Amino acid sequence: MFVLELTYTAPLDAVDAVLPDHVTWLEEQYEKGHFLASGRKNPRDGGVILAVAKDRARIEEITAGDPFVAAGVCAYRFTEFVATKTAPELERYRETLG
Repeated sequence: MFVLELTYTAPLDAVDAVLPDHVTWLEEQYEKGHFLASGRKNPRDGGVILAVAKDRARIEEITAGDPFVAAGVCAYRFTEFVATKTAPELERYRETLG
């Protein structure tokens, strides 16, 4: 599992100009089963996405398709972790330490 932290690298008006395309892209990733949760940081200087994929290379490939990346308005930070405990609703994403 991955925590994806987005940090805006451009003024909010530039971010907002691309926001509708970013939201469409987010919806596509939810439909494909890649994303579990997402939202803005507070204060609004970026966002956070909880994601699942087979490996970091796949996550990097997915995030490269974000319109925010194409527009150059954000940078991603990737944190991979092993979800050994979850809420019951996320049980299917539970992992064991290898």
